[in-house]
Amino acid sequence: MQKSFARTDLAAEANSRLDKQYKGVVSEELTISNCKASRVSVTDDEAAQAIGKPIGDYFTLEMEKYVSRTENSFSDCANALALLLNKFSFIQNAKSVLVACLGNRAVTPDAIGPDTADSLIVTRHLKSSLPEQFDAFSSVSVFRTGVLGTTGIESADELKAICDLVKPDCVIAVDALASGELNRLCKNVQICNTGISPGSGVGNNRAALNFDFLGVPVAAIGVPTVIDAAAFTEAEEAKGLFVTPRNIDELVRSSAKLIAYGINLAVHKGLTIEDIDMLVE
Repeated sequence: MQKSFARTDLAAEANSRLDKQYKGVVSEELTISNCKASRVSVTDDEAAQAIGKPIGDYFTLEMEKYVSRTENSFSDCANALALLLNKFSFIQNAKSVLVACLGNRAVTPDAIGPDTADSLIVTRHLKSSLPEQFDAFSSVSVFRTGVLGTTGIESADELKAICDLVKPDCVIAVDALASGELNRLCKNVQICNTGISPGSGVGNNRAALNFDFLGVPVAAIGVPTVIDAAAFTEAEEAKGLFVTPRNIDELVRSSAKLIAYGINLAVHKGLTIEDIDMLVE
């Protein structure tokens, strides 16, 4: 039996663990672009403390269809992700977006962010040099932060400096997450408007990337790529251990491509999956 105290970054999972109902937690099931999704809204401080998440909206998109390669699953999931992102008005109305790709490409479960960057349509330089030809596109810039252990610089500090330089309307942060339930591992995408704390999923908390620190709204997208070993055992030796699937390299590549396409569809209005294929493949 999976243990309720196993670490999780997912609001939907944390909500399912609450021992009582809180007025400040509102949840609902959704169907978007033929995909199952859910929303958890945290509306007051008491609820935020109980659920362990900041006040805000958390959407969880199920990508089981994509993982199992059901027909049209990629386009359905990518469109659903774009629609969920555009539920945040600051993304829907943004003309300039900075995508912050967090993580370490050298550590496969932590490579969601860097791999996502490979399939993003970057246009900031083109908008400035060829404004008429790229008028239909939003201004998008991408920054791979790396991790503190390899850069010596906090991701938040790097992004603060980049935001001061680029002055985006908003930031979309992409990172790997941790879950405490096997049925969510590499099968959920969480989208929220509260920002993100890099490394929090594995107990390595870093400075938060949010509006208070960066000065612009921050949406966060993440996929749980590891599961806390406390989900399986109470053995002392398991503390601090995290488990990942043996085909994690394939799952990370697939998830990163899905996230990138979803972001492209959300920020570059009017593009189709086929358009993105031509531009990034």
